[in-house]
Amino acid sequence: MSTAHERNLITTPITAAYLRGHLEVEETAHGLLPHRLPAWARRQIPDDRLAVAEAQPSGVRLAFRTSATTVNLDTLPTKRVYQGFPPPPAGVYDLLVDHRLTAQATVDGGNLHTITDMQTQTAEFTPGPAGTAHFADLPVGEKDIEIWLPHAEITEVIALRTDAPVEPAPQTGRRVWLHHGSSISHGSNATFPSAIWPALAASAGGVELINLGFGGSAMVDPFTARAMRDTPADLISVKLGINVVNGDTMRLRTFAPAIHGFLDTIREGHPTTPLLLVSPVLCPTHENTPGPLMPDLSSGTLQFKATGDPAETAAGRLTLTIVRDVLADIVKQRSAEDPNLHYLDGLDLYGESDHDAFPLPDSIHPSPEGHRRIGENFTKLVFANNGPFAPTSS
Repeated sequence: MSTAHERNLITTPITAAYLRGHLEVEETAHGLLPHRLPAWARRQIPDDRLAVAEAQPSGVRLAFRTSATTVNLDTLPTKRVYQGFPPPPAGVYDLLVDHRLTAQATVDGGNLHTITDMQTQTAEFTPGPAGTAHFADLPVGEKDIEIWLPHAEITEVIALRTDAPVEPAPQTGRRVWLHHGSSISHGSNATFPSAIWPALAASAGGVELINLGFGGSAMVDPFTARAMRDTPADLISVKLGINVVNGDTMRLRTFAPAIHGFLDTIREGHPTTPLLLVSPVLCPTHENTPGPLMPDLSSGTLQFKATGDPAETAAGRLTLTIVRDVLADIVKQRSAEDPNLHYLDGLDLYGESDHDAFPLPDSIHPSPEGHRRIGENFTKLVFANNGPFAPTSS
C-alpha cells in the first residue's frame, strides 16, 4: 500500500529532453527506450547480440534540475540471464548530484531475456512487470541530478515521481566525447554504470560521454561508422580489434582496408575533429592465439579460451599483437595528411603490470578495479595538457 507521501509525489513522464548519451529514443507501450544506434542502422544489424547490446543504455543517463529530496524512477528493465547459471546481480541505477555519486538503487521485476545457448546466443523472452528505483533523503536545495541507467540491462524509462517539480537540466557546455569500443567499453564486469572506464574517464576529463561500446560487437561495421559520422561530437575515439580477433571474423587482407574505410567514413562528417584510434588492451588469451573465442566451464566458473592455431597467422589470421601493429601503421600512414588523427597503444591503458595487479577474472574482461585503472590511464594519456584531447584554451 502506498504511503501518503508517495501519493503526493509529482509524476513527470520521461521525454527525450531528459536523456543524455543516446542517439535515438523509441516510444514503447510503457515509455521510452533509449537506443545507442539509430533506427536505420538497427535495421542493418545482422544478429541479436548487437541488437541487445545497443539497446542496453551504457553511458545513458537522465539529467534534470530539481529541489526534490525524494526521487522515484519508474522503469521496465529487461534482464539478461544464462540458462543453467545463477542470475547476475540486478542492474544498478546511479544517482549523481552535481556530478557526484550520491545514491544507488535497483529495480525488481522486469522482463527476462534468457540465453539458452551461449554459442548461438539463442534466447527466450519472458515478460514481467515494471518497477521503481527509489532514492530518498537527497540533499536539500536546487541541484542538478543525473541518473545513470544500468549499463547491461535494457531499460524502458517511464516516469519520474518526485516531491518537487523537475525540469530538464540545461546543457553543460562541456565538450562531447563520442567513443566506440567492445564489451570492455560497454562495461563488462563493472559493478555499476558510472564506474565503467569510459564514464570514469569522461568524469575526470570534464566531458559529456556518448558511449557506443557494444559487447561482442565492435566489428568495424560500416553502419556504426556512419552513425558516428552523423553524430555531433567534439572528440572521437574508436577502440577496435579484440572482437575481430575473438570472433575470427576477418583476416589481415580485409582488416586493414576495413579500418581505413571506417576512419574515412567518420572523417566525412568530422574532417578535423580530434580522432583517436585505440588498439586492444592486454589479453593473454589472444595475444598470440587467434580466435574464435569459446566459453570454458572446466573450472566451474565461466572463463573463455582462444581456439585458433597460432601457426595460421602466416595465412592471415589475426591476433592482438598483429592488430596493434596494423593499427599503429595505419595511423602513421594517415597522420601525415591528418594531423588530428592519433594512436594510443592499448597496452598503455592496461598492460602487463596492470594485469599483474588486476587480473582479468574471466580471461577476457577487466575487474571493477581494472576499469578504474583503464579510466585513470586514459585520463592521464588522453585528457592531459599534452594529450590528443587536451583542454582547449578559452
